[in-house]
Amino acid sequence: MAKARYLITGGAGFIGSNLAHALVARGERVRILDNFATGRMENIQALVDAGSVELVNGSITDGETCVRAADGVEFILHQAAIPSVPRSVEDPVTTNTTNVHGTLMVLEAARKAGVKRVVFAASSSAYGEKAPGEPKVETMIPDPLSPYAVQKVAGEHYLRVYHGVYGLETVALRYFNVFGPRQDPKSQYAAAIPNFTTAALTGRPATLYGDGLQSRDFCFIDNVVQANLLACTAAGAAGKVFNIACGEAVTLLRVIELLGEITGRKVEVRHDPPRAGDIRHSLADISRAKEILGYTAPVKFGDGLARTVAWYQQAK
Repeated sequence: MAKARYLITGGAGFIGSNLAHALVARGERVRILDNFATGRMENIQALVDAGSVELVNGSITDGETCVRAADGVEFILHQAAIPSVPRSVEDPVTTNTTNVHGTLMVLEAARKAGVKRVVFAASSSAYGEKAPGEPKVETMIPDPLSPYAVQKVAGEHYLRVYHGVYGLETVALRYFNVFGPRQDPKSQYAAAIPNFTTAALTGRPATLYGDGLQSRDFCFIDNVVQANLLACTAAGAAGKVFNIACGEAVTLLRVIELLGEITGRKVEVRHDPPRAGDIRHSLADISRAKEILGYTAPVKFGDGLARTVAWYQQAK
């Protein structure tokens, strides 16, 4: 196989595998770095079997592995992480090692390899509850409320420093509640939509932490893929942070109501106490991403939810 043009860290995970499939569909050369701590081989098995991707089995926390994986690539899409607020609350040390030290190892490998640009999976959790209910804009000072949020903000700072000090082009994309096909519903840390969707399809109650009136700016996976690919080459993007979302807030109760409409069955709700580190409201201003990246958020929430249900029905 010819040298890869793109390296996807965490390429067997939810977002990473969707990026891999999209890039292969475009005819790009792709290398994946994953240790399968949270990623799943089934997400990329077809690509591996077809010889469409090169797989490096290893951890981003190992510097030598990162250097080997970055060799010869032009763009790194850094998705690898332990992506869970509850997990970070339970185990801040392990999550910090992956999410902060691992990001540093990826940046250092990129610098040594002469990579053109690193695009980083940052998080809307950086904002905390600042100006609750109002759109979050990138100029707001971060106010992280969980170890995970702190770790993602630290990653952003490392990107900015590597751009300023070493001249490495870096872009941070603050994802807002990404959902869609290949998102694992079985993990104890699974996100809201895969949990709610499997509840709707199996007839079991959906668990809500709190009253369900908390709102999220849910972003379908195709939108995130678009943002990453644009961020690799967009002029004027290096050194900047961008919100990636739809610019539309939806309450969790409304999500469950919509799932009932899509599946044709009423979804029962079980309320558990609110979780530490969770944000009450999250809504993005996406004007910077539109202006500089050319991001359009092509799939709106309702359409994305219907596509997600269809995928889970087929995958059962």
